[in-house]
Amino acid sequence: MESFFAFINRMKYINRWGLMRNTERENLTEHSYMVAVVAHALTLISNNYFGNNLNADKIAVKALFHDAGEIMTGDLPTPIKYLNNEITTDYKKIEELAKLRLIGLLPKKMQADYTDVFDETNCHNFVKYADKLCAYLKCTEELKFGNSEFKNAKESIFNQLTAYKSPEVNFFLEHFAAAFDLTLDELKL
Repeated sequence: MESFFAFINRMKYINRWGLMRNTERENLTEHSYMVAVVAHALTLISNNYFGNNLNADKIAVKALFHDAGEIMTGDLPTPIKYLNNEITTDYKKIEELAKLRLIGLLPKKMQADYTDVFDETNCHNFVKYADKLCAYLKCTEELKFGNSEFKNAKESIFNQLTAYKSPEVNFFLEHFAAAFDLTLDELKL
């Protein structure tokens, strides 16, 4: 009996932002879905506005599974994960081992396909950018609901986003990010 998809289904039990008081909890399933949506959008922005010809579907699938290893490790808070180089390096190794264990839960004929999906060396920067954009948007929403706990995180993440010097990220921020500050009544259909 292969249990890969049963484990993937458990992403909904892994909460993010563990050290922060949240007005709205975010689990790994919700996060991964939104990262896939934003990575797909960044790719289409790149193709339509900056003359590239990237496979948006493939990048979106990689984004869907970008944190799958956390099913086994949990979501290690950012201040701990990046406390020093040794912890960061060791944690990346642990995440890789977790992903290999997950792939091993698939039938042999499917393992190569998911090995490619999980392979971060073959992963476009748009997955990383989308991951950071989604963290920024989470901070925006928390601040909108009056939770000042996310104020410093939003500023820090914004600085990281601008440091990417990505025209696609800048386009997303300029054209789409402000709408996340709006209430339902303020959003226009």
